[in-house]
Amino acid sequence: MRKSDLPTKLCACCERPMAWRKKWSKVWDEVKYCSERCRRERARPQPGGQRT
Repeated sequence: MRKSDLPTKLCACCERPMAWRKKWSKVWDEVKYCSERCRRERARPQPGGQRT
């Protein structure tokens, strides 16, 4: 199987395409982020957010 034939998804944080990896085979439906950095960034509040 070629890499181009593997399924892809967009990262929920940076919206970059990520390709299927063998280590994700059992949890592919649950994968949302392309990297640890994106996973950590999701919890950080955005600049210019709520101010009181």
